[in-house]
Amino acid sequence: MTLGELGLWAALSLVFWNKKLHKRLPAMGWYLALRTISSVVFLALLFIGGQPWGHWALVSYFYVYEANYFACTILVFLVSVEVFRSALTGFSGIQRFGSLIFRWAALASLIISFSTVSFASHDWRIVPDIAYRLMRSVSIIELCLLAFLCLSMNALKLSPRDLSFGIAFGLGIFSSSDFILSAFQSWKGTLTDPAQFISEGITLFALGIWLVYAALPEPVRKPVVVSANSTIYRWNEIASALGHKSPQVVVQQPANSFFLTDVEKVVEKVLTRTALREGESRS
Repeated sequence: MTLGELGLWAALSLVFWNKKLHKRLPAMGWYLALRTISSVVFLALLFIGGQPWGHWALVSYFYVYEANYFACTILVFLVSVEVFRSALTGFSGIQRFGSLIFRWAALASLIISFSTVSFASHDWRIVPDIAYRLMRSVSIIELCLLAFLCLSMNALKLSPRDLSFGIAFGLGIFSSSDFILSAFQSWKGTLTDPAQFISEGITLFALGIWLVYAALPEPVRKPVVVSANSTIYRWNEIASALGHKSPQVVVQQPANSFFLTDVEKVVEKVLTRTALREGESRS
């Protein structure tokens, strides 16, 4: 199953880069490349660690794994932002406002993750704890993104065959499996635990979904046409106006305008009467 996962990562990376999908979703392209290379490195370190002379590989495996885990956490968050922006291409206001919310969500996740970590131990055991809590926060963002796309698919005119929805669906499967299996998997388990086989099977299933979405031709995205009184159009206009200063316009006060108008009328009447009197006196 591990070799099958490596093959799927490699095939998915090859299809993704050959179809130049990395230009549309660059973070996803780098994420696939990182997972492919890291899978090869992990298998090589495990093979060397099984040799009588390869004790150093097991120690290296820990540091390489944690560094890869941190990098994957950051890339998965960037992929979530890319998927959100790709799904809302036709709504620039909501897209810009949503990207701002993602930044605040990232900052809140960092604060919550570091505030719940116990810094009592100053050895290497604190590193997996920090990495695990960061990935847990990113997994929550992935599930929220998938729920948002599922609920607003009709309003956004987004097809289920769209690549952005397929990537969000795969990320949702990964995060759901992590949340569910972490409740049943013990920290002192082995590679032959049933939870390990279930986790690997879910990974292969999610990679298969991504490979199908990347290989099949994506439907052409048509321009989004909505009515002027639709709710999502109003939301997009409100989101577009947030953070922008409108030009200032000088508006005359109604009281002053009415007063000046009355003065003009009085002056005209006075001039008219004066002209009539002068005409009568001359005659």
